[in-house]
Amino acid sequence: MTAASKKSSALRASIGVAALVALAIVLWFATRPPALSVQGEVTANRVDLSPRVAGRIAKLAVNVGDNVKQNDVIAELESPELAAGLLAARAALNVAKADFDRVNSTRPETIDARKADVAAAQADVILYQEIYRRQAQLVKTGNSPQQMFDEATRNLEAATRKLEAAQAQMRLVEKGASDEEKALSAAQVKQAEATLGQRITDVEELTIRAPISGQVTTRVAELGENFSAGAPLYSLIDLNDLWFTFNLREDLLAGLKVGDTFEVSIPALGSKALTVSVSTINVQGQFATWRATRATGDFDLRTFEVRAKPVVRVGGLRPGMSVIVAWNRQAS
Repeated sequence: MTAASKKSSALRASIGVAALVALAIVLWFATRPPALSVQGEVTANRVDLSPRVAGRIAKLAVNVGDNVKQNDVIAELESPELAAGLLAARAALNVAKADFDRVNSTRPETIDARKADVAAAQADVILYQEIYRRQAQLVKTGNSPQQMFDEATRNLEAATRKLEAAQAQMRLVEKGASDEEKALSAAQVKQAEATLGQRITDVEELTIRAPISGQVTTRVAELGENFSAGAPLYSLIDLNDLWFTFNLREDLLAGLKVGDTFEVSIPALGSKALTVSVSTINVQGQFATWRATRATGDFDLRTFEVRAKPVVRVGGLRPGMSVIVAWNRQAS
């Protein structure tokens, strides 16, 4: 065989081998299962703001799209009922304090009067003591009848009892009300203070403040409208704490754990690759689409919520944006 013939045979063999390799590659791609594309969603904390007390909208400080900081005033309500209740609570506290002062004090004029009664009773006792001594001497000498001595004795005892009563009245006046009355009056003051504190808190609740820093996404409130307690006025989202949520069937988790990373793409941001880290894996209350297993008998596969956060902060993310990931943890 000539050299030319050998060369031609080798070329044909090479072409045949290449054709077989190409055919094998085509068959491999043709029989390979398609890649699973999982769609998720950008999620953020949302806070619905509602008043704790009923009132009428008097001022709206922000609108949809505005960014607010924590504790910023975003709305003010007014309530004549709460304002009147606050005035009544202040008046009730003043009454309770006045009654407390009355119970725990005595007028100087009353004390002076009781002192005068004691002094008069003491003077009577001194007088009747002198009369008693004279009558006792006269009875001994027979110069006075026994009846006069008995009257002097009775008058001295009466004067002594009167002095004791006057002194008791003096002590009562100096002490003032009883311990029970003082305790009751003090309790009424505390009760009035608590009621006033509640009314002040209710009035303060008419001013609606942002509980978080975020962006206003919804405004239900309109000027002049009446809102009951718990009715939503605004909705805020926290754009500084965004994450991605995926709902996956349990046979697709394949050992996925918190801390694992994978890449996603966001169509709204030009499908740029973004690395995310798994932060939470929670089982859902519902089931995924039913799928038969290879074991004897069939059972439903649970759905798990997988949350992942961007490793690097990305601008432009908005809640509700779609997130796509080519999932390569499929079950066999």
